[in-house]
Amino acid sequence: MDPIFLAEAALNGVLLAGVLALLALGLNLIFGVLDIIWIAYVDLVTVGMYAVYFLVTDYGWPLWAAGLAAVGLGGLLGIAVHLLIISPLLTSPPVNQLLATGGLLFFLQSFMTLLWTTDHRSLRLSLPIIQAGGMFVPFTRLLSFGVAVLAVLGLYLFLTRTYMGTAIRAVSQDREAMRLMGADPQRVYLITSAVGGAMAGVAAALLIIQYPVHPYFGAAFGPLTFMICVLGGLGNMVGAFVASFILSEIISFGGVLLSTEMGYVLAFVLFIALMFARPGGILARRA
Repeated sequence: MDPIFLAEAALNGVLLAGVLALLALGLNLIFGVLDIIWIAYVDLVTVGMYAVYFLVTDYGWPLWAAGLAAVGLGGLLGIAVHLLIISPLLTSPPVNQLLATGGLLFFLQSFMTLLWTTDHRSLRLSLPIIQAGGMFVPFTRLLSFGVAVLAVLGLYLFLTRTYMGTAIRAVSQDREAMRLMGADPQRVYLITSAVGGAMAGVAAALLIIQYPVHPYFGAAFGPLTFMICVLGGLGNMVGAFVASFILSEIISFGGVLLSTEMGYVLAFVLFIALMFARPGGILARRA
């Protein structure tokens, strides 16, 4: 195997990890505060991808403006999901919460199929392919990785430098500390859902320039996102970040050495093995 192909595979793994980390961090943020896993989280991303696609192709919006609109739409969807589905079920058994968000998943997939059929829709962007050292890297991937890193840094600064971010971190670490800080629980929950939804909007804008969108797009990235969250430790931001790089590198190298399908198989096998060795995740939170 040519070392250049291996280096290109490693680079592609890193670039993929940036977007996957964005997805996992948004989902983990919601779980860490609300203690609820949104099964339909990646389907909210799909809605955002459709929004960017139609704004650019049908209405002639520039990509950056459509991306900002997707972020705003994601935040509004996060608020709507919280108010209509999550808030009434906060004190319900976990299985009821999972069933509710699972029902939202099937509703969104069916509704998108009704509106836009199952056709695959792609944005046709005239962006170059960069050649360096014998490697060929699409500029769309570099752009997505750069924006994903900025979004992750923005989330970090929000969580560490603002009062509300501090309240969110306190809730994720110790729920009893919330009231001691004078934070309104319902407000913290609502803002967390909005921020998680906004992260889904950012991911939507970055994914639509790399992949075609269709109503069942979430079936491709949803399981991978949950694998990353579980592997890193549910609610653990750093763990999700590390796990995204581990799995994306395995998928990338597996795709080069064997096949794309085998890359995902290897990632799933590693996930199962690590779950036996570290059931709480590689960086699970201490009890």
